[in-house]
Order: sequence, then structure tokens, then C-alpha cells
Amino acid sequence: MQFDTTIIGAGAAGMMCAAHATGRVLVVDHAKAPGEKIRISGGGRCNFTNMHCTPDAFLGANPHFCKSALARYTQWDFIELVEAHNIPWHEKTLGQLFCDTTAKDIVAMLRALMQGAGVELHLQSTASNFAKNTDLFTFTLTTPQGTNHITTKNLVIATGGKSIPKMGATGFAYDIARQFGLRVTDTRAALVPFTFSEGRFAGISGVSVPSRVRAGAGEFEEALLFTHRGLSGPAVLQASSYWSEGENITVNLCPETDIFEALRSQRRITGRRNLTTELAAFLPARLVDHLAGDMDLSGNLADWSDARLQSLIANLQNWRLHPSGTEGYRTAEVTLGGINTDDLNARTMAAHAHDNLYFIGEAVDVTGWLGGYNFQWAWSSAMACASALSA
Repeated sequence: MQFDTTIIGAGAAGMMCAAHATGRVLVVDHAKAPGEKIRISGGGRCNFTNMHCTPDAFLGANPHFCKSALARYTQWDFIELVEAHNIPWHEKTLGQLFCDTTAKDIVAMLRALMQGAGVELHLQSTASNFAKNTDLFTFTLTTPQGTNHITTKNLVIATGGKSIPKMGATGFAYDIARQFGLRVTDTRAALVPFTFSEGRFAGISGVSVPSRVRAGAGEFEEALLFTHRGLSGPAVLQASSYWSEGENITVNLCPETDIFEALRSQRRITGRRNLTTELAAFLPARLVDHLAGDMDLSGNLADWSDARLQSLIANLQNWRLHPSGTEGYRTAEVTLGGINTDDLNARTMAAHAHDNLYFIGEAVDVTGWLGGYNFQWAWSSAMACASALSA
């Protein structure tokens, strides 16, 4: 069996690329259905892109690599595609766009595009024994119906990273890259909750609070959620991409409210009340009780001088915490790191050493923020590749 292009991986990037590539195209995936990560994303509504998608929302060893693909196929292009297929959508916070009904609408759209392009899709199938003979790749395709020897002019790897292994995620893309001489940067779980030893926050599990969380060079102002294992919520997930093992993080529990002035004014009116009672007007009471174990919050408000109140607010705005780790790939939204972009053509996503070997999507060392950015990278990198395949 011979194909012009074979794409390994029927996820967001793989399906998008297949739908727009020309010639005889084969897509291979081990799952029972295509687009499984699309289906479960965004609480089943798929946060398919972000209105504020720009290159500065992406991490990687080479921060400039993503610029070409993102500029040539933007969030507005994908929105136009969604609307052309009559998929209703809405914006949530911070430019995040979701389907009104179900993420399955995005999967159905991509499947329809693939079918219209005559793409051959093999599910519950595996590809192995890759080799390159002259200008053609060969591999063994094992399907429920049997085994075939495949020859393909172009090979596209779109199998993602290691995040959410229960859905079959592996380091397959990295293995193929190394086999053909490409480098792979260190990888780790990203957009992932932090863990703390000895159930530090188990007593306030479920408490959520507006916050500003800083880790390394990243700082994000969104919700923070305390869990039995540690810390989660959008601000924490965002910061995790900038965190390195062994480092502290800093949490600002009152990023917008001027608690000092509020408490100072209240001191003149209800000075005989406990400080914890007054503080609970600004922070959840369960959190205040927990903080009383870390910080001295004893006494009535009248007993607290301006200097002592200022010291307390400084602690609340610069609460230094030391995570023991993260929840890892099990719950990570994405994988940080991947195929070294110095070994890829930013315009075509092809390997410099093999101009008919391509890597797209999460497998590449390009990682976006939480909120639709990683899906946009999947669409953009896929279209850059598809354009090269169709040239």
C-alpha cells in the first residue's frame, strides 16, 4: 500500500493536517475513535482557541519558532472555519472560546473535512518498524483486519506528548525523532496542579479564591483552588509551566483588594472583634482559619497596629510555598518540551535532515498557556505542514 502522506495520530493536529493535505492521505491511530482529547477538553465543550492568541503566550527553547505558523493561520481563521460549519460558540473569560453544545462538534467537523478530502483512517491500529529507503518511508501497519507493509512519500508525526497516559499518550513522537537523528529537549508535565506533602491543604479542600500566582518568570492572576493533594485552579496551572522542581512559588491572596485600608477603617468601628472575623470578610473563613496556623492572627482588630497590619498584608500578598512536586502527566493538560525546534523548519514543520518528515502539535517544543492556546498551536502547525505537503 502506497500513500503520498501518512499521518500518525488522529488528534487535533493530525486531523487538521489530514483534512487539508492533498494527494492520497492515510491517518493511523491506536484509539477506538479520533479526536478523543478534543472530546474531553474544556469540560466536554472544547476550548478550541483564544481570541488573544499571540506568540508571547507560548513557551519553548526557541520562543520565535511558533511565530510563522501562528501568523499564517490565526485564531480568526479557525473561528471562520467553525462558523462555516455552523458550530455555535461563545467566549468565556480572558478570550477563551468554547462550543455552545459539545466538543463533539469540532471532532465531527474535522471528520467531515477528512472524509471530503478522501482521507483513509485506520483506528485501533499501530505503526511500527519505520525505515527510510531513498526518499520514501516504510513501516508496518497493524490493524484489526491484519498487517500491511506501507510506503509513503511524506511522514507526519502528530501523536502529541506524554500528558494523560490513560488515553494512550506515550513518548512515541520522541522515539521517532531520535530514530531519524532529531534532538528532543527535556520534557515534563505542564499546566498541572502542584502537590504538597502530608496533605497540607486537605482541611480546606474545595476552597477557591482569586489570586496571583508566581513561579519563575510566570505570573498569573486567576482563581486558585485548594485540593486534598495541594493547589490547582487556572492561576496554578498557568504558573506550573514556569516552575522548576525544588523552587518556591509565591501566592498573592488579595491581588485586587486593599485589605490594609479596609481593616484600618474597620478597626475604628468594630475594633473589639477578632481579626479573623474581620479578615473573613475578604477571604473564605476556612482559609482564614487555616492561615491562622501559619501566621499569628490572634487578638482583636483594635490590638493590631498599622505596622502589624501592613506586615500581615505583606505576608498575604507574598505567601511563599514550597511544592513537593506536581501531579505529573496523569492530570497534566500538556507536555512541556519536545522535538527540538532547531531541527525543524518553522515554515513547514519539516525536519532539516529529512524534508519529508514532519512533526506537528504538542510533540514539538512549543507549549501554550491554558485557555485554548495549545489547540490553536495544533491548528496552526497542522496548516503549516499541510501547506507544505500541498505545494
